[in-house]
Amino acid sequence: MLVSEGLVLEGLTKAYGKTRAVHDVSLTIPAGQFVGVIGRSGAGKSTLLRMINRLGEPTQGRVLWHGAEVTGTSGRKLRDWRRRCAMIFQQFNLVGRLDVLNNVLLGRLAYTPFWRAALKAWPLEDRSLALAALDQLDMAILAPRRADNLSGGQQQRVAICRALVQEPEIVLADEPVASLDPRNAKIVMDALQRINRHFGLTVLCNLHSLDLARTYCDRLVGMAAGRVVFDDVPAALTDRVTRELYGMEANEVIGAEVTAIPDGVGSAVASVPVDA
Repeated sequence: MLVSEGLVLEGLTKAYGKTRAVHDVSLTIPAGQFVGVIGRSGAGKSTLLRMINRLGEPTQGRVLWHGAEVTGTSGRKLRDWRRRCAMIFQQFNLVGRLDVLNNVLLGRLAYTPFWRAALKAWPLEDRSLALAALDQLDMAILAPRRADNLSGGQQQRVAICRALVQEPEIVLADEPVASLDPRNAKIVMDALQRINRHFGLTVLCNLHSLDLARTYCDRLVGMAAGRVVFDDVPAALTDRVTRELYGMEANEVIGAEVTAIPDGVGSAVASVPVDA
């Protein structure tokens, strides 16, 4: 169904030969929502986000933003979509030899001639914007420090600032805290929550931790075998649903992080057929 605003996925599928990494995913996500995508490794979470950003091409299906289709675009339109749809990666993707400020300024490449970036001759307005983003996440004091001298949590906050200066409308975060300790994971999730609430940006965040997903997200989308098998508020995530999503990993996930919700609360999980 088309809507006038927000993100719409229609029958999104990604196949590698006979294997379907993502199978017929259809979702409507209103603008400004913080959505957690959960599930075990290999469930299709990262592939889904990459198709939304067009880093990966769907085998079939469509992605729409504010009613306009972004699948099939190329050239300037594709570059514009990637500017509006910022991506944050698990491994930060910073340039270690550059200072924090210049790493953040790389998010302005869509607005600035390449020669300025190569010479670090960024316009004053861009520098001001980058410093303001760093200040929002309490990182301005580290602006002159080399990125490879930062902690993992600090590097991820720099990556979030780089995404912010793109002036995006939607942020996709692919396992942004997977390599961080619990303290830094909380700091990074606080930062994502802040940009969601302060700037009204739509956030889709792949998470393995159910504890973090419950705490920060307005809505959870659970994936198993490439399909969406759960789509509801965090309070509806029951013990049984968790076992459907995580299979053999469920006891570890539930025991470490989740206070089980009695079965019968919330939505049921659809059965997941195995692809031939």
